[in-house]
Amino acid sequence: MKLRKTLAAMLAAAMCLTFAACSDNGTSGGSSFNSAPENSTNESSGSSTDQSSAPESSTDESLNSPSSVPENTEPDSAPVRVAALKGPTAMGMTKLMNDNDEAADKKYNFEILAAPDELTPKVVQGTVDIACVPANLGSVLYNKTEGKVQALAVNTLGVLYICENGETVQSAADLKGKTIFSSGKGATPEYALNFILKSNNIDPEKDVTIEWKSEHAECLASLLATENSVAMLPQPFVTTAQSKNEGVRVALDLNDEWDKLGVDSSLLTGIVIVRKEFAEAQPEQVNEFLSEYKGSVDYVNNNIDEGAALIEKYDIVPAAVAKKALPSCHIVCITGAEMKTKLGGYLQVLADNDAKSVGGKVPTDDFYYAYEFPG
Repeated sequence: MKLRKTLAAMLAAAMCLTFAACSDNGTSGGSSFNSAPENSTNESSGSSTDQSSAPESSTDESLNSPSSVPENTEPDSAPVRVAALKGPTAMGMTKLMNDNDEAADKKYNFEILAAPDELTPKVVQGTVDIACVPANLGSVLYNKTEGKVQALAVNTLGVLYICENGETVQSAADLKGKTIFSSGKGATPEYALNFILKSNNIDPEKDVTIEWKSEHAECLASLLATENSVAMLPQPFVTTAQSKNEGVRVALDLNDEWDKLGVDSSLLTGIVIVRKEFAEAQPEQVNEFLSEYKGSVDYVNNNIDEGAALIEKYDIVPAAVAKKALPSCHIVCITGAEMKTKLGGYLQVLADNDAKSVGGKVPTDDFYYAYEFPG
């Protein structure tokens, strides 16, 4: 019990890729940065609900508002309203956020939220122009708003890892006969794990024992207490867990396991979406945002120390955690044809498992915003 409490506290402190967590919302980002509300914790699933494990069905209630997106009546010179969720998708934006805060004339109004359910109504109601959301949520919003949103970019690849307290797992085939602890049943982790298991001739219902937990700290505690077991954990929780127990090692990177299957898709975590009306009215602003966002992602990936400091500045995760986790967070900015291939294929995999996870059907071609970076 003491171990579980310690791990849970560690998880909350590190934010652990949180989307629905933490009530410690200090802000030092200037007037254009708004932290998440203090009482934003998802009590039903604990403080570790995150971008990789937020249930797709969690957006249903917030989508019961009218499906049409109101017109944006703000003048062209008004700051572009950008929202993101705490975790790797916000990490890549921190250099852009900092540059914006230091500028005399701010082009953007950034808002960081704790949970998808906080962000979804803002997209539907048209109170944000651009948003970083879980990959499947972009599809759900496209279907619910009847095509009123578009995908601008893939901004985070998969952040899921198979970890063990030992050396028995060297390939996906070695998972057969194991007990697997994970959170995220009915969400991306379950679909991704089942896809990889089935593709390696492992029946998820017969050949392994999958025990679904409500939080990542619980998964780790069970891993350490159960022989012949593994845990599926996201970054940056993996890094935090390893700092607390040196025996925990990464056995499999699910990105690599997905890529080994040779499918025309990638394991994804997050994307950037835009209101279609805004994109059609302000294409230059949208393209400028994409260029600056890519520059921010490149900066954070190539300047780990400085990037980690910015990530801590905006209260996403502590700098020490960010510094170790960044190389494994797979933060990217992929647009155009490559985005369409990776995202479209990924959504098809989800739809094949459960159509509800993508809002009923895979979006058509008009979902993908056409933009290629120069050169």
